Amino acid sequence: MFRLDGKVAVVTGGSRGIGRACCEALAAQGATVVVNYVKGEQAARECADAITQKGGHAEIVAFDVADTSATETALEGVIKKHGKLDILVANAGIAIDGLLLRLKDEDMDKLWATNVRGAVQCARIASKPMMRAKTGRIVFMSSVVGEMGNAGQTAYAATKAAVIGAAKSIAREYASRNITVNVIAPGFIDTDMTHAMNDAQKEAVLKAVPLGRTGAARDIATACVYLASDEAAYVTGQVLRVNGGMYV
Repeated sequence: MFRLDGKVAVVTGGSRGIGRACCEALAAQGATVVVNYVKGEQAARECADAITQKGGHAEIVAFDVADTSATETALEGVIKKHGKLDILVANAGIAIDGLLLRLKDEDMDKLWATNVRGAVQCARIASKPMMRAKTGRIVFMSSVVGEMGNAGQTAYAATKAAVIGAAKSIAREYASRNITVNVIAPGFIDTDMTHAMNDAQKEAVLKAVPLGRTGAARDIATACVYLASDEAAYVTGQVLRVNGGMYV
């Protein structure tokens, strides 16, 4: 089950954390994975090397999803090289936290450009070969705060909520072409982003998680593999919450 042999997948922000876990999980199921990165070339190569050392297929490609032109050029290059694109995991994202009264316009613009416009732009380009093939999988990465909100994360939460709305709309547009579009909403996951929190902050968050622990990147990757697989062919326009019960 959940085999992806012969599939080509692009994972944006795939060099570390949740993105890397998704790359490795997709490759383990047989997909050829294109690992996207912006600046961390070494991390991206390490991810690709880890995949190939296990017998998988991976390559790296640099582009910033916030740069519309660069994104289009890079993704069209991938599509031309492989002749198709079966799976897009729009994982790239940034977080800029701060109370509303301290929110800067430039911070909001940066968040929107990467988390929303970048993700939608990737989906727009990836959908072209998928429409021709009359099949495809698009997975957006949102966040638990996109549904429940969180003090000090107004701008970030707004972008993650926007991703959900966009995905639901795209799902309706492409359903007739057998292209499924879904969202994963991670909760408190052990990544570089959560490592930046102090112990008091982590303890406060864990009190809100019924399972009483942080999640692992592989928990998100497992959900990603499912949504990318043929077994999820009748699942579209949905938000899969992987959050330990933090929001239900």
